[in-house]
Amino acid sequence: MAGEPRVAGEPRLADALVQFAHLIDHLFADVSRGLGLTPQQVQLLCELIRGPVGMTELTGILHVERSSLTGLVDRVEHRGLVKRVRHATDRRFIEVALTAKGMELAMKSYHSVTAKVAELTSGMAPANTTLLAAIVAGILADNGMPLISASEVG
Repeated sequence: MAGEPRVAGEPRLADALVQFAHLIDHLFADVSRGLGLTPQQVQLLCELIRGPVGMTELTGILHVERSSLTGLVDRVEHRGLVKRVRHATDRRFIEVALTAKGMELAMKSYHSVTAKVAELTSGMAPANTTLLAAIVAGILADNGMPLISASEVG
């Protein structure tokens, strides 16, 4: 990657982040398999923890086409994990919300994934974990991806 500083023998940031993303994908796959869900279903449930989200917004968050999202929502709705609700002020606008069963599974999924990440990073110095969290949160914010806070998942 042009312009990225590199210290001899040290990994490039982009390389490290790509590999870390793969590791996180594997964690989602492990958690979802244990719950009888797909990784995308777990990601959908986790995205809904903060509250209902519109279908259009979900296509951007999950990076899927509208038709794929419709099928994904259909499958988790059939399992009783989410429901489609009309927006309070614009009846044409459909939001997806967790059911009580969906919230329970979303919380379990989220806590399972974050516990696995905590295990992976348990050897880091506290100052480094704080710094890394701030850096990642900044990257997410700069790219319009809201961070789920600990207070939102209890």
